Amino acid sequence: MKKKKIIIFGVITLLAALYVFWESVNLNPLYLEGAVFWAVLFTVYVLAWALMRFGEVSFQFPKESGEKPFQYTANKKMPKWVKLLVIIPWAFIVVMLVWSSVIFNWKSYRDQFGTPESKKFTSDVQAIDVSQIPIVDKDLASKLADKKLGEKPSLGSQVVKGTPTIQMVDGKLVWAVPLYHSGFFKWVTNLEGSPGYIVVSATNVNDVTYVENHRIKYQPGAYLLQNLNRYVRFRGAIFTGITDFSFELDDSGVPYWVVSTYKNKVGFNLPEADGILTVNASTGEIKRYKMDSIPNWVDRVQPESFIINQINNRGEYVRGFLNFADTEKTKASEGHAIVYNNGTCYLFTGLTSVGSDESAIGFMMVNMVTKESFMYEMSGATELAAQGSAMGKVQHLGYTASFPIILNISNQPTYFMTLKDREGLVKQYAFVSVVNYSTVGTGETIQAAIKDYQNALKYDTSAEDFTTSDQVENVRGTVERIASEFNGTELIYKLILTEDKSKIYIITATASDELALTLPGDRVSLEAEITDSPIRSATSFDNLQYTQK
Repeated sequence: MKKKKIIIFGVITLLAALYVFWESVNLNPLYLEGAVFWAVLFTVYVLAWALMRFGEVSFQFPKESGEKPFQYTANKKMPKWVKLLVIIPWAFIVVMLVWSSVIFNWKSYRDQFGTPESKKFTSDVQAIDVSQIPIVDKDLASKLADKKLGEKPSLGSQVVKGTPTIQMVDGKLVWAVPLYHSGFFKWVTNLEGSPGYIVVSATNVNDVTYVENHRIKYQPGAYLLQNLNRYVRFRGAIFTGITDFSFELDDSGVPYWVVSTYKNKVGFNLPEADGILTVNASTGEIKRYKMDSIPNWVDRVQPESFIINQINNRGEYVRGFLNFADTEKTKASEGHAIVYNNGTCYLFTGLTSVGSDESAIGFMMVNMVTKESFMYEMSGATELAAQGSAMGKVQHLGYTASFPIILNISNQPTYFMTLKDREGLVKQYAFVSVVNYSTVGTGETIQAAIKDYQNALKYDTSAEDFTTSDQVENVRGTVERIASEFNGTELIYKLILTEDKSKIYIITATASDELALTLPGDRVSLEAEITDSPIRSATSFDNLQYTQK
């Protein structure tokens, strides 16, 4: 009997250990996942002991049809204290869930996000250089990465793409796309890691680079201890809350996994990020950072799901949890975007009243590292409403709009999106006023779309602060140097004037047919955006040598 007990408890322990290894569960009982695991294991141990203590357990191989492999004969009635012992861990879980529910903690749910700082959009959000507008979204980045893989047939048979992550790398906005093993046998034959990653520029569809000098050894979906989640768990995070594995590059191009760590503020609920683990994707080196020591190259610490839930809780429980009339209730709009302002990563989302579909009562930007938040109190359109408006203007072409990002264009909060055909190729660009989403500008180039948008703003009475005189200036001078290049979507010209050689003016070929005829020494006139940058976008061009009188 003693030998049988050892075998049974040994099998249970082995199965539990295999489960922990395979699923890489959090073993901390102060997290729901860990509490359930220990409750199940404790229950199985107690029941196994009780069954053998108060009865006979026998195993056999069935010899006839209907014969059971497991036989149990009760010798004694199982005492009540055994049942009570089984109930204890489950009672603990129920008590923790109830105690941490919104019924007893609605103020904690409401206040977890904090109070955002009220700011004015036009003074806070940087006016973006037209040449730096991110025209590549996640779907297009994935397609461009596919195309790059297709250029290397041998590589395409070995790997599959991971999820693109937008980030700022050494001052450049890019999508980083890790490459994963395409299957078990590819992993076995390449234990040093999959061959690199792909970098896709967010501002230029022709700027796609395959980086092969950094192997991705630790990755999701790999096996044994090269599986990313399992590796992190068993390298110091077995009792730590971890989530949101983000693929990021440092400024020298070394690939890392940035893993957010978190603790629950109340019982099993209200998770709050309290730091990160960085995992070198090639060497496996792990470093832990608290919130006050995050490296400068890390763009994301706060999980997007945490932020959206906290914003929604703040709006849901603004007047308690019994607010059945929905008085003053707000929620994040359907969809959100990651944007960059002055080099800092933010989550941007609109706020709508509960029950509202297309109108926003304000907008919020949340720093994805510090969780510092800013509130822009202005009514306008939600992201989905702006998409519908942009597609409505080109409905005869059947284009679909990408999820918009918000920019400061001509001193106006403006949604920008690309318009794609059925193949997912960018055909046009659209700018939609946040304040009045019927004000739309579209064009086959960004310059043409902006010009169309600015013309629409002139007739938009809601755009009170819009003035072209503060945004552009007329410049005349002699051409010192001029050259053209194709940036992936359009032909652009760059020119320098003799009178001020510190500035480079950029203008699209569609602005004037005279650009192709312009030579050094010609007198020209152009309208250019006023900016502190030495690179300025011009919206119109006139070669005075060819002006018709």
